[in-house]
Amino acid sequence: MNKFDINRKQKLYEMISVLKLISLMICGIVIFAQYPADVFNVQFNLAKNGGIIFFNFVCVAVFVLISEGWLYSVKESQAISKINLRGLIENFILIFIYTTLIFISGFHESQYKFLYLFIIIANTIQYGMKIGIATAILNSLTILAIDIIGVEYGIINKYFESDLVMSGVFIIVAWMLGYYANLENEYRDKAVHLVNVDELTGVYNHRYFQNILSEHIDKASENNKSIFLLFIDIDHFKYYNDLYGHSAGDVVLGSIGEVLKKNVREQDVVARYGGEEFAVILPDVSEEEAFNIGNRLRDAVENTYFDGEENQPNGKITISVGVSSYPLKAKTKKELINTADDALYRAKFFNKNRVESYYSVLEELKSDIDEQHIDLISSIKTLISVINAKDRYTYAHTDRVVIYCELMSHHLGLGDNDKKLLRYGAYLHDIGKIQISKDILIKRTRLSDEEWKILKEHPANGVDIIKTVSALKDVCPIILHHHERYDGTGYPEGLKGEEIPFLVRILSIADSFDAMTSNRPYSQRKSYDEAVQEIKNCGGSQFDLEIVNEFIKMLDENKNKLDFI
Repeated sequence: MNKFDINRKQKLYEMISVLKLISLMICGIVIFAQYPADVFNVQFNLAKNGGIIFFNFVCVAVFVLISEGWLYSVKESQAISKINLRGLIENFILIFIYTTLIFISGFHESQYKFLYLFIIIANTIQYGMKIGIATAILNSLTILAIDIIGVEYGIINKYFESDLVMSGVFIIVAWMLGYYANLENEYRDKAVHLVNVDELTGVYNHRYFQNILSEHIDKASENNKSIFLLFIDIDHFKYYNDLYGHSAGDVVLGSIGEVLKKNVREQDVVARYGGEEFAVILPDVSEEEAFNIGNRLRDAVENTYFDGEENQPNGKITISVGVSSYPLKAKTKKELINTADDALYRAKFFNKNRVESYYSVLEELKSDIDEQHIDLISSIKTLISVINAKDRYTYAHTDRVVIYCELMSHHLGLGDNDKKLLRYGAYLHDIGKIQISKDILIKRTRLSDEEWKILKEHPANGVDIIKTVSALKDVCPIILHHHERYDGTGYPEGLKGEEIPFLVRILSIADSFDAMTSNRPYSQRKSYDEAVQEIKNCGGSQFDLEIVNEFIKMLDENKNKLDFI
């Protein structure tokens, strides 16, 4: 329930509470009206009747205060909802009070039978037409029964006719108020639907997703539970739009929205995040269950036929899915969205049509370093987020370089320690760019000599950031020298040949290959074949030729797993 709904229901309940309190105050007037006129003659009767008047006044005041406390104590929990035990008790007490006052104020001759109208109006607004009409009928039968009981048999009952009209008024008021409330709720629901639902796909829109995700995170935090978030992207959707047009693409989006809704649980939330990207919020599931739901959605889309899908690169319309969770892998809403997006990116990089859970090298780092340096690792995570905000290429590039280095580690059969050092070095090699301005990082034209000098400082800057962490001391050379060249013309120290650490020589090839095959602000990407030929040409000058040959073998082994399209 969003804040608008909560506020609306609270205001309505406050109005109903005031209505009931007014009725109780009128009840107080009725009580005092039963005293003879001379009771209030101060000169002659104050001593005689003052105690009785004061006692009754105090009773009425206390009763009103108790009632006010009762009503406002439940305004947040009860609000406008289905009738419950507390509501039944409240109604019973009020009807009992009204009936008692009618009894002491003349029974069938009482002029205060209209008091029942207060409870009829309140119940109709609060619980709807059915409860309102039921209350009206019950109170109507009560006043008609009073008329029948109060008049002796054989005497013309002049009160019955007027009370019969009053009963009709009770029912008409309940029906009209209930009908209006139903009409208002119907139009409100339609308006809410238009505001919250994406017209094209039939799932919730981005605005609703942001609101409901915040609510789920708050609930998970309060109840010490977790929630999972799936990010879903349609593979090669631009290719499909270019081939068949956006109208055909819209049909695919709508169909996928239906497929997603049919294959999640009732409590799950499916939303369109933007473009061809969807999001699914999964409360109360384990990581394994979330991963299985992701695969179920992927299978459902893959097994659904879409017009023209046979001309897609994979011969099918497919989706990639990224999975993350709160609070295990993200501590805030923003982190949860970013980590799910990172997992999705990894799924798409691994040739799409797959599900990937979020994985961070930093989490592994935390288990390897001393507790005194944990805060620094958290700071590094923040710095990487800042780099991402400055330059999306740098962030995505880092993730891909980590993947290439992991594949090379397995291909070369490196030891566990070297695998770990290479993975950490690949992840942190560009962290020094935090001190470089956004204007330089994303500049589309050639850098000036001064700008180039600033950019070349990022390896040393990166070492300065992590050098205080003793567990990362062996990673420092990898960060410092990843721009050295095999022929000795690199920077910052001009190392040559095997003077460059072995792991650095692996990283520099992975780093350059990804730079060649990625779109950057200042250059167009090369094709896979062009990039392979380029690193071959640079073997012996920029790169270690032996490692170049092994890197190309690794690419051939994994070509079907990675996305180079």
